[in-house]
Amino acid sequence: MVEASSPVVPWLRTAAVVGATAVLTLTVFAPALRNGFVDWDDNVNLIQNLHYRGLGVAQLRWMFTASIVSGQWIPLTWLSLGLDFVLWGMRPVGYHLTNILLHAANAAVFFVLARRLLGVAAPTLGGRARDVGGVAAALFFALHPLRVESVAWVTERRDVLSGLFFLLAVLAYLRASEPGGEERRLWRVASLGFYVLALGAKAVVVMLPFVLVVLDVYPLRRISGRWRTWVTPGAQRIWLEKVPYVVLALGASAVGVQALRVTPTLAPDTYPFWARMLIGVHSLGFYVRMTVIPLGLSPLYELPARIDPLDPLWLASGLAVGGIAVFVWAIRRRWPAGLAACVAYAVLLLPVSGLIRTVGPQLVATRYSYLSCLPLALLVGAVVAWACEAGERGALRRPFVGVAVAGMAIWIIGLGGQTWGQVQVWRDTETLWRYALEIDPACARCHNNLGAWLADRGLLGEAIAHFRRAVALRPDHADVFRANLELALRRAGPRPQRPGAPAG
Repeated sequence: MVEASSPVVPWLRTAAVVGATAVLTLTVFAPALRNGFVDWDDNVNLIQNLHYRGLGVAQLRWMFTASIVSGQWIPLTWLSLGLDFVLWGMRPVGYHLTNILLHAANAAVFFVLARRLLGVAAPTLGGRARDVGGVAAALFFALHPLRVESVAWVTERRDVLSGLFFLLAVLAYLRASEPGGEERRLWRVASLGFYVLALGAKAVVVMLPFVLVVLDVYPLRRISGRWRTWVTPGAQRIWLEKVPYVVLALGASAVGVQALRVTPTLAPDTYPFWARMLIGVHSLGFYVRMTVIPLGLSPLYELPARIDPLDPLWLASGLAVGGIAVFVWAIRRRWPAGLAACVAYAVLLLPVSGLIRTVGPQLVATRYSYLSCLPLALLVGAVVAWACEAGERGALRRPFVGVAVAGMAIWIIGLGGQTWGQVQVWRDTETLWRYALEIDPACARCHNNLGAWLADRGLLGEAIAHFRRAVALRPDHADVFRANLELALRRAGPRPQRPGAPAG
């Protein structure tokens, strides 16, 4: 029997919390096991693609030399999908199970990471408060409906796989930042190794070096927030630590740029820089708003045909983002965690914000929140940990703390319930695009995608109606949509002649 004072007890408690976090995540996303593949890249990447099926020499060569999908080089993701094929063939359940297991692992690792960061930020924080705060952060991240697209969509394996190695790289970096000798170097090598694996799963993690700098400023406090101290000998050593990360990030970025150039299916970016600035600002506000109030989640938020800077959408986004930025900067000395989290959020979102380049038909996409919203989840955990600690010290009355923690628990449970339902939106192609049109009836590409699915099944009358609607909504893309419409009309044949109507 283990005594309560034994040093083994904290490890057992942590292991139990890690296991419970993973199991709860698995439970909430379990409906995805009944989902199939969807005609939204799954058909191109998996159903029609023979190259990844297996782990033989030919498949491995393709994964590492020619595996370009949607302008991305993701050999590690293809390795995982190849292993799925070996184990499951083309049964969707196995692919969904892998996605769910990876996401559950991310939830468990994020709990450990959040607990450690809370302890570094507030060394006086008790173990119980760190545990509760870490659980709140991990579950808020893992069970949030914004995660559904990354987990329930097989094509987005790259999100959950790169996320796992990203979190492990950060965790190893924190260990490398602790006092020590040879062990520190080993942890730094481990962090770099995890970073290489993360880049091989999805290049969106290129911003990790900048996130590590944010962590060095706060909560690690290895670098002062004052700019003048950033050139001291001590600070220079910390900057030199980032050189290998930056080299890896530059290499991955170069490969990504080349992948974009040789991917013929990607439309050219036709938006001027000022328009991309507006898109980027809107992205910053969109994911914060959806984190707090995740209503109207859609698989596709279509890019507009033109951008009017006086449109209320862009004006509201600019005012909201500007207001939050001014507020966080004004109280940065009293609340450095808020500033650090906001900077990390913006840094992680930058590659997919649309500021650098718009890729694909989407203005924003909920899958882009998978890494970028981790700092926001940490803030939630920090608030819960602070409330628990204040209650234990007597700074807050225990009933108030109980109500606050219960309220947070109810919020997270509600998010989990919404996620349970949102997962089932991805059950099949028809369900996905009919749902998307319920959210936005003016989504031309949603009409086109549903029309293509209907046409493939011979439901040409309804398919033609959707194609016509797509052409009417987006005349700038009429050539693409009209080709589908004309094909459906040819398959449908001439309309029957009405009695008495003139011929010809």
